[in-house]
Amino acid sequence: MTTPLRVLVHGGGIGGLTLAVALARRGHTVEVAEVRDELDALGVGIIQPSNALHVMREIGVLDACVAAGFAWEVLTICDPTGATLARIPQPRMDDAPSNNGIPRPALAEVLGEAARAAGAAIRFGTTITELADDGSGAEVTLSDGSSARWDLVVGFDGIGSPLRTRLYGDRFTPEYTGFANWRVTVPRQPEVRGVVMSTGNQTAKALLTPITDELMYLGAVFAEEPGFRPDPERAHEQLAERLTAFGGPVAEALSHVKDPDAVVHSRISQVTVDEPWHVGRVVLAGDAAHASTPHLAQGAAMAVEDALVLARSLDAEEDVAAALAAWEARRRPRAMFVQNLSRAILKEEMGAATTPEEDELLEIGIPGAAHVLVKPY
Repeated sequence: MTTPLRVLVHGGGIGGLTLAVALARRGHTVEVAEVRDELDALGVGIIQPSNALHVMREIGVLDACVAAGFAWEVLTICDPTGATLARIPQPRMDDAPSNNGIPRPALAEVLGEAARAAGAAIRFGTTITELADDGSGAEVTLSDGSSARWDLVVGFDGIGSPLRTRLYGDRFTPEYTGFANWRVTVPRQPEVRGVVMSTGNQTAKALLTPITDELMYLGAVFAEEPGFRPDPERAHEQLAERLTAFGGPVAEALSHVKDPDAVVHSRISQVTVDEPWHVGRVVLAGDAAHASTPHLAQGAAMAVEDALVLARSLDAEEDVAAALAAWEARRRPRAMFVQNLSRAILKEEMGAATTPEEDELLEIGIPGAAHVLVKPY
């Protein structure tokens, strides 16, 4: 496709900003509509595995990500006492690091600066209020009252995607898995130079992930009732209660957690849009189309892969419709592999029953999946 397009990206998260950079650098006119008032990324840190770092290289921000984060090469498996059971070197797609831990706000800043530098506009405090798609473009009104016509509208608006609801109603809503993720940022211990995963019985798993030279985050997954929410005044104590069986570096990390406000609790849900991810000139990507549990640390990686492959598909095809069809044909199998294996790992770790199809995926396991996912996307 040689004619530049006008593209509206609904959502200024990791995937949306990556798409904005990739498209703007190719000469397309790009605006990002972000409901938040600034790029104040929520959460603590994030893992960028090799395939995500490959995308960062392609959009020109790999060095900035590594400089803002903590690159690592080996996954360490420990028992609850902290004794090492295995050290597993991680594969890489090219000469970038195997993994990079990075604070979410730092990654948002890197991608936001790159999007602006490429020529994309970011419109804060706005969301889509009206959308009319006639098959050759979409007339969109935003919450700030502005209206414009776009050749393509891309929904990178997350697991609770308003654009998904606009397209499909309530057919594809987040499905709670029965588990929740607790995360908190703590000082990095010198020996934590890559992810350290401590597994207990089938009730808990804890991970330590370095995100800068000074910081790491403690993450833990537990089964939680659907209505559970942490006590705002006791969240740090509730986390400690759930991790009483863990010693070693996990216990050391917990000793630094004194503030309940520092603890981030999120329900683990997934979304599977099993109809086409695009309707006319509107397309869903990332968590809006295929949100996964975090057990392969590939959610954000799938989003940035979606973004880069969409930009490449628009390069390669003669029109938007053909590009969207080619993009989805390439992306759906890989995204579903990640979603299905992530869910199977969660169920296995927590002692839930698995299906024969999940058992087959579990034979690949986390180390095997890492080797699968460093292959070209």
